[in-house]
Amino acid sequence: MDRTARHSETRYGNRPTMKDVAARAGVGLKTVSRVVNSEPGVTPDTERRVQEAIEALGFRRNDSARVLRKGRTASIGLVLEDLADPFYGPLSRAVEEVARAHGALLINGSSAEDPEREQELVLALCARRVDGLIVIPAGDDHRYLEPEIKAGIATVFVDRPAGHVDVDMVLSDSFGGSREGVAHLIVHGHRRIGFIGDQPRIHTATERLRGYHAAMADAGITVADGWVSLGSTEPERVRTAVEEMLSGPEPVTALFAGNNRVTVTVVRVLAERERPVALVGFDDIELADLLGITVISQDAAAVGRTAAEHLFRRLDGADHATARVELPTTLIPRGSGELPPA
Repeated sequence: MDRTARHSETRYGNRPTMKDVAARAGVGLKTVSRVVNSEPGVTPDTERRVQEAIEALGFRRNDSARVLRKGRTASIGLVLEDLADPFYGPLSRAVEEVARAHGALLINGSSAEDPEREQELVLALCARRVDGLIVIPAGDDHRYLEPEIKAGIATVFVDRPAGHVDVDMVLSDSFGGSREGVAHLIVHGHRRIGFIGDQPRIHTATERLRGYHAAMADAGITVADGWVSLGSTEPERVRTAVEEMLSGPEPVTALFAGNNRVTVTVVRVLAERERPVALVGFDDIELADLLGITVISQDAAAVGRTAAEHLFRRLDGADHATARVELPTTLIPRGSGELPPA
């Protein structure tokens, strides 16, 4: 039967069933079930007829009944901050690869850094009976998850810790990475170093600021008023912060950017100026190697893979104490962080 004829037999929202396949192939429902589930007991000729009927009708197996019998959906949920953020691409892909290796489907969504949206997404995934959750949290109170965790949904938090619930966590060393990046600028002669970061309510932003202060204290440098700016990563806010730090009689000679979005805006602002300013950014960015941008790099794929592996160990029955894994960062010198003070 040609494709047009096959499509004419079905309507949207009216999917063919095993009963339809059985009628077309001239066999019983049990025979179709055996073919669909790759079970023995069907002759080659009968199997061929059933497969031809499946192809002609466009039949797809409905796993809902199997899910109910097994008590597992073979699916996990991933709640990210922003699907468009380059950091989350390799992280999500690594989670999906681990899920696929375990025969599970990954369902993901973006909280847009909104705690209410995060809770809405997480509970919607729980309502759809995912087996486990990987969450990059937007909020700092996750007690709403306690009933779900008690009901058996395995949960791992990533990039930022969970608030008021005891679950596995996989983080990058934001404090250590920032401390190393600022120390790198100090080694290259800088004493007036500005820090531009994300919202102060975000764990990674405060940890990176803490690393900045630690590196400055290690070198005996007092941080002046106006050298630190936390807030939105919107380009207008970051541009204003950069321009203020680079103005006045004693402008900063170097900048530490607290995440990839901040770094992109800082690069654009510095490109408009003649006076060189050293820069180290936390998180790698696209084309940073060609632009010569020194960065503190997180291994996003390793973060995602580690989180997913912890999740599936829990799903497989692991009952060890709650784990907190902190993965190291890497300083990648490319030129911008090695510029001496002007």
